[in-house]
Amino acid sequence: MTTPREIRCTFIPPWLAARVDGIERAERDDELRRERARLGAEARRAGAASTEGVAAGAAWTVHDAESRTTLPGTPVRRAGEPETGDVAVAEAATGIEATLGMFLVDLGRDSHDDAGAPVSLSVHYGSRYNNAFWDGTQLVFGDGDGRVFERFTKPVDVLAHEFSHAVVEHTADLTYRGQPGALNESVADAFAACLKQRLLGQDAGEGDWLIGQGIFTASVQARGLRDMAAPGAAYDDPEIGADPQVGHMDDYVETTADNGGVHLNSGIPNKAFQLAAVAIGGTSVAGAGRIWYDALVGGDVPSGASFASFAAATVAAAGDHADAVREAWAQVGVEVEATARGVDPQPPGSSEQPTSPQPVGRLRVERSGGFAGRTEAAEVDLGRGDDPDLGRLVSEAVLGAATSDGPPKPDMFVYTFTVDDGDPVRVPEHLLTSSQVELAHRVLRPDRASGETDLQA
Repeated sequence: MTTPREIRCTFIPPWLAARVDGIERAERDDELRRERARLGAEARRAGAASTEGVAAGAAWTVHDAESRTTLPGTPVRRAGEPETGDVAVAEAATGIEATLGMFLVDLGRDSHDDAGAPVSLSVHYGSRYNNAFWDGTQLVFGDGDGRVFERFTKPVDVLAHEFSHAVVEHTADLTYRGQPGALNESVADAFAACLKQRLLGQDAGEGDWLIGQGIFTASVQARGLRDMAAPGAAYDDPEIGADPQVGHMDDYVETTADNGGVHLNSGIPNKAFQLAAVAIGGTSVAGAGRIWYDALVGGDVPSGASFASFAAATVAAAGDHADAVREAWAQVGVEVEATARGVDPQPPGSSEQPTSPQPVGRLRVERSGGFAGRTEAAEVDLGRGDDPDLGRLVSEAVLGAATSDGPPKPDMFVYTFTVDDGDPVRVPEHLLTSSQVELAHRVLRPDRASGETDLQA
């Protein structure tokens, strides 16, 4: 049985669209390669510029997890070393150099802890793993399934997004649930957009404000994973559905999935950041980015910050741009008050342990969150006779389990186990027990031999 750090959580949804024909795919790949080459060149120039008159950036090491889930894996490239020929390693190296350079040069921050901490990255995590995350120690990237998702190292802003979660952890440490969790996600998107525009030499008004452009394969009708300028408009595909993100408080989503909808509701502060950046003008990192960063480190943002309290902190940090920032928040339905000190309307708590002594009825297993913020779920009848071991697993993993609804890690998955109408048992990916790992595999991945499943979100 695997340990929680060795969980293999790959899941390939059934609603995958058929791959486009070879010619169209080749054209799309050529386009993405050209964009990566352009971004890489800009990153190298930015990296060179970042060394002028400032101390060298933090050390970093890229590891190869070799399609396993034991971290960190084998070290394959460090700062200053030549390329290895592995495209994911090269993308991770280019991305971390550019990200460290932006934080050091534009924001005066030396690594995520502002003390020059070495950065550890792992690529090729898991088998067809559709996610990237910061686990509190390092940045981790899957290769995607190749059918819906490409490599998670492919868009450079994905790496900046995960690194920014580490910055948030070392500053305001926003609780990853409800409104503070959505702010955590939004701040990571904001700095990711800043990096992308920085590498492309764009001002705020010139940026496309797409997060994760190129993360979907050519078979998916999508411009990116999120659109900060128009939340809910990043993709609309007949198989995976439409982008569900919201961009105004009138549409705020109340849900228990995805740590309280952190990837859905982050569209609200995302839109506020985009509006503020464009109104202020110039580059996003020097304008709104500097303000958001100063708010994070200023001591006025509590870990349980609401949108209103975070907005108040950004207005206080905005100086001459205070009116523009206040108006940006007002346009998404967040009214800023000078004394606002909100807390998460959905504070962290622990699920009650189910009290039913017998594994009867139906079991629902749900996996939510991840960088893409999607939810997958399936149900099984506990009375079925083809899996006699299922009852024991349910007793251990759900009915007899001490609830592990502890603090989740940014962009890691959260699993929810529910028997009939009983209280759900919610467990962040890194806290899963061995029996919960096995139960999730049994229900969400019945055909483990091929890695396929017929489950729907």
